[in-house]
Amino acid sequence: MTERIAKTEAFLREKLKESPFFAEHPEAGAYRLEHSFRVARIGAAIARAEGMDEEHMTIACLLHDVSYCRAMLDQDTWKDHGRASARIARPFLEGLGLEPAAVEEMCYGIAIHVDDRADFPGERTAFAGTIQDADNIDRFDAYRLYETLENMSFSKLSLAEKRSHVERTRRQLEKYLDLPFATAAAAALWRDRIGFYLEFYRRLGEQLAGSAGYTGEEESVSPDCPQPDSRLLGPAGSF
Repeated sequence: MTERIAKTEAFLREKLKESPFFAEHPEAGAYRLEHSFRVARIGAAIARAEGMDEEHMTIACLLHDVSYCRAMLDQDTWKDHGRASARIARPFLEGLGLEPAAVEEMCYGIAIHVDDRADFPGERTAFAGTIQDADNIDRFDAYRLYETLENMSFSKLSLAEKRSHVERTRRQLEKYLDLPFATAAAAALWRDRIGFYLEFYRRLGEQLAGSAGYTGEEESVSPDCPQPDSRLLGPAGSF
């Protein structure tokens, strides 16, 4: 770990402690910090494979969600958190003594990672795009599978509703297989993650099918059946 990375980790930890939500929900704060570390490691792996600056990528990925230090009041606030993170990150990055061009590229990548929009001019370079790519790759991890099902109270649904969710999710995941990524390394990691998800839902679907009775009778799906939160089961850039 470089001195700059160590300083960035310390800065991130301190900023997230400012969150009023995390003060009341420490488990959510722990998840946000852990997610940031995972995204940084994924970004670093992509940077190594693609010949990018690994230290710069690690630092940018660590800071991509730093604006969670503020209250996420509504969906619009949440959608803006990439741009807000860039605003918080900029003076810190400048204080690390980084070259101005590097700071611009890092801030631009942080700003666009949620919805592909920044509030200042910039270029979507492979480096900038990798911050979103690393975030997306981590968004489709083993823990997120659990989180998605827990969030929608999957265990409390009827068998018909469970089967409907699984089939709907499989169809959606198939659309994600060929999403564009900034680098070949990121695309390969993404295909591995989506492949894991598809296999999980395929097996879950088979298990649920085997849980049905032999008469062919099954409960109808309620129109109020919970839907998975798109922020949990959707790639960044699609919001």
